[in-house]
Amino acid sequence: MAGRNHLYVPGPTNIPIEVLSAMNVNGEDHRSPKFPDLFKPLLADLKKIFRTEDGHAFIFPATGTAGWEIALTNTLSPGDKVLIYRFGQFSHLWAAMANRLGFDVTVVERPWGEGIPLDDLEARLKADTKHEIKAFLATHNETATGVTSDIGGVRKAMDAANHPALLFVDGVSSIASLDFRMDEWGVDGAISGSQKGFMLPAGGAFVAFSQKAIKACDTARCPRAFLDLKDQLTANKDGYTPYTPSIPMLYGLRKSLDLLLEEGLENVYARHHRLAEGTRKAVAAWGLEQCAKPGFESNTVTAVVVPADKDARAVISTAYSKYNLSLGAGLSEVAGKVFRIGHVGDMNDVSMLGAFAGVEMALLDNGFDIKPGSGVGAAVEYYRATA
Repeated sequence: MAGRNHLYVPGPTNIPIEVLSAMNVNGEDHRSPKFPDLFKPLLADLKKIFRTEDGHAFIFPATGTAGWEIALTNTLSPGDKVLIYRFGQFSHLWAAMANRLGFDVTVVERPWGEGIPLDDLEARLKADTKHEIKAFLATHNETATGVTSDIGGVRKAMDAANHPALLFVDGVSSIASLDFRMDEWGVDGAISGSQKGFMLPAGGAFVAFSQKAIKACDTARCPRAFLDLKDQLTANKDGYTPYTPSIPMLYGLRKSLDLLLEEGLENVYARHHRLAEGTRKAVAAWGLEQCAKPGFESNTVTAVVVPADKDARAVISTAYSKYNLSLGAGLSEVAGKVFRIGHVGDMNDVSMLGAFAGVEMALLDNGFDIKPGSGVGAAVEYYRATA
């Protein structure tokens, strides 16, 4: 098929040409005297993305899933109690990991389409008078349903309950795209990955930990080796890594950080909001609904619910096979019920309009009762008015 594939899944995302070019490097000695000149500034600038001055940033040759495990095993001990709300596939997977690692996991079920209920969280923490809950696991942006939770509100709920639990945040599909304030929100472990807002290939786990979390490493009794934060701390202080890093990934990260910081984080957040609002205008014009309930809508991905007599998998298949357009599939409980449009990373108004045009054609091909051009037109009007 002529032309490139049009990638609108919520990760991996499109990689800017500048980042691809930066990654086109030969092998390099990661023990050379010059390596710290590359590596130390990366850690310093990552802290700017996480919005932390007091915390430590780390780079693991891994994924966001490894970031979950890093947070749990470096700060907790087997049998420790952790609390998590399950409202999508990724909160489900994090809870499942915690169970497999031997923690005492309280999973609170919420409707898929909602996020963290702050009143309920505060009440549960107040009821834990003995402070047996050692960590709260918060999924900031649930990619499966297009839901964003209020992490600032989570911190207020924890403070109102006067609870000392560690706050770990899955920001894989939010950090470097959505407003995130590690220090201000009192986040102890922030977890992200390379393949979404950082606009890189998969394979990098970018994480940051507070001084409180670092101190907890001293008493944590979970076995760990490759994912040990102490090994990183020892090597990182001199500008090195405890094992072989991905050199191309580091050069790509350098360029990605440059692009994000040059645009300015507030502008990055505003751009993602505009792209998301245009998407929501298009969905409404098609007469369809979002999976996310009002107040929980994500600015990096929109999960679109199809009517009961339709199968979202057919829309996704048509979009890919006929129009070379990649959309996100519904996962687990929403499989076949939703398709997902990613609007994260290296995107602008015109690139999103291409996605809406492709989706419209796939919807029409599958018998959806929509007017051609309706979604595109609604988005055009919004983007023009807010440019």
